[in-house]
Amino acid sequence: MNFPPKVAVSKLVNSLKGVSSRRLRQEYPELERHYWRAKRLWSGSYLAAGVGGAPLDTVHRYIEGEQRPS
Repeated sequence: MNFPPKVAVSKLVNSLKGVSSRRLRQEYPELERHYWRAKRLWSGSYLAAGVGGAPLDTVHRYIEGEQRPS
């Protein structure tokens, strides 16, 4: 993802979370029932990382190979 260098990563992530949350709730109204206590879809944390120009298929394979918490 490319964005202007003057935009803070935290502001970009906040915006992406807000927009995606609204769109997901519109498309899947049942999410509202699932998250009724927290009143939010995403957690407050995020990860921003660079991949040094690696091809997307390489990044995808790496992510898919990661262990999931049990």
